[in-house]
Amino acid sequence: MEYLLEVRNITKRFGGLVAVNNVSLGIKAGEVVGLLGDNGAGKSTLIKVISGVYRPDEGEMYFQGNRMDIGSPMDALAAGIETIYQDLALAENLNVPSNIFLGREKTKRVLGFLEVLDHQYMQEESKKVLEKLDIVIPSLRNRIRSLSGGQRQAVAISRSIYWDAKLLIMDEPTAALGVAEQKKVLDTVRRLKSHGIGIIMISHQMHDVFQVADRLVIMRRGEKAAERITKETNADEVVSLIVGAETVT
Repeated sequence: MEYLLEVRNITKRFGGLVAVNNVSLGIKAGEVVGLLGDNGAGKSTLIKVISGVYRPDEGEMYFQGNRMDIGSPMDALAAGIETIYQDLALAENLNVPSNIFLGREKTKRVLGFLEVLDHQYMQEESKKVLEKLDIVIPSLRNRIRSLSGGQRQAVAISRSIYWDAKLLIMDEPTAALGVAEQKKVLDTVRRLKSHGIGIIMISHQMHDVFQVADRLVIMRRGEKAAERITKETNADEVVSLIVGAETVT
């Protein structure tokens, strides 16, 4: 099976600093890849290259078998690459449907000429995507600020899936969540995988990554230090690779 996303020899410099150096990796549809490394390892820079925030200085990117030149986040979104950062980019004063359709609101024409928001359509479509992912939110009319951390994460994920994400990049999806909420997010990740969504998951929560990831890519000092099949390694080995205490083979 060919990769959904493949990056080859990606390098990104900021002046004299090489933030990402000659990194290659691939991810298949329906696969979860954990991207691990200490602070400053280059993880965030790499995903910002993939999501169009930064242009690489060297290297190539292929998506669904075709070479891609992603020059902006809008290019990535148009291709089906969605990124959910830790802040989730949700409008806390708006309700669930308004957030799922944020910036892409559905309108309808009334009186033959007046364009107004089609709240009923957005409500029904939001309910459908939440049901598809088996996500329960008591009332879609509740404002985001009234939802729990796990529910907010679910809304951000649902928004990406509704807009036909094929690859989802999740930055610390379980950070600052309680145990029960973490489980809900991980269950959602498993459901996304079953729907054929490719997922890159960045996390410092080793236990969470081992529960859902098929493969692990470890970065250190801007380089890809190692790659492991999750079921063939353990947390001790991964920590050793992250800190450089183990020789890569």
